[in-house]
Amino acid sequence: MRFWLRASAVMLAFCGVAPALAQQQPPEHRTEWPGLVSGDDGIDGLESGPELQRGRDPRVMLADQRRLNTALAALQPERKGVVDAYVLSVALDSDPVFAREARESGRVLTRRYDAEGRTLVLAGPDGRGGAALPAGSLTALSLALARVAELMDRNQDVLVLYVTAHGAPDAGIAYHDGDQGFGVLPPARLAALLDGLGIRNRLLLISACYSGAFVKRLMSDTTAILTAASATRSSFGCRAENDWTFFGDALVNHALRKPQPLADAAAEARKTIIGWERAGRLDPSMPQVTIGEVVGTWLGPLEARMPQAATAPVGAPATDALKP
Repeated sequence: MRFWLRASAVMLAFCGVAPALAQQQPPEHRTEWPGLVSGDDGIDGLESGPELQRGRDPRVMLADQRRLNTALAALQPERKGVVDAYVLSVALDSDPVFAREARESGRVLTRRYDAEGRTLVLAGPDGRGGAALPAGSLTALSLALARVAELMDRNQDVLVLYVTAHGAPDAGIAYHDGDQGFGVLPPARLAALLDGLGIRNRLLLISACYSGAFVKRLMSDTTAILTAASATRSSFGCRAENDWTFFGDALVNHALRKPQPLADAAAEARKTIIGWERAGRLDPSMPQVTIGEVVGTWLGPLEARMPQAATAPVGAPATDALKP
């Protein structure tokens, strides 16, 4: 039996095509997904996190690998006696809204959690001529996590992971880079990566439809996880021309820019999203927030060093997607 995961399974409301721009355009999706899994297990075969690259120019691959190698080598080691955060912000889809969201989220989270020199953004082209960055892919994410695990003190330091992409029901995050990169990052695979690398202290922020599916599999006493939706609901704002998804705008672009505790920021973002969805007469996405019992042992020191001045939101509001 062959399981075919089609592009229609991962499209969010309000997705569209970015306007033509002169420089560094992300590739568009023009074909449906190829078969990624075969055998008798069907969708269960997705748990290993399959990834397929097809027809990609080897020169492009080499250039991107060099960018990734440079970025990995630039990450700074942890500081003795200091709870350090390592920020990893990843766009796993070439729709440019995700690249723009990942780039600015990296900046906000770096400032908030004192992670200068310990931040890596995997985002690819943003459609507006932004600096060339390593592209987001399942392989790049895996290598970045391995490098962070090498550098951090896993007993005290923290991974702050922001992932923005489309999501698929009963599958997880859908990696889709134009018509050349495809794959799935299911909860089981992400859990296996983090657990296998010994990354125990983690703040996981997942902006995708159906992302609540990650909560049960990733939760632990030392993990805080915030998702854009429940396991059975869509989230909103992923039009290619947007600067933010609803979740990214409410949580990162507004709530996390303020010197307030994570729980308060999560509550503010949830309230904001509910208001936007009601105004747009959208089905509730039901964002999820779960904070482990001993998260305070690493979150307290990080929040004690938070900048005490808020910064202003940037980019067009995600709610522009609701305009006629």
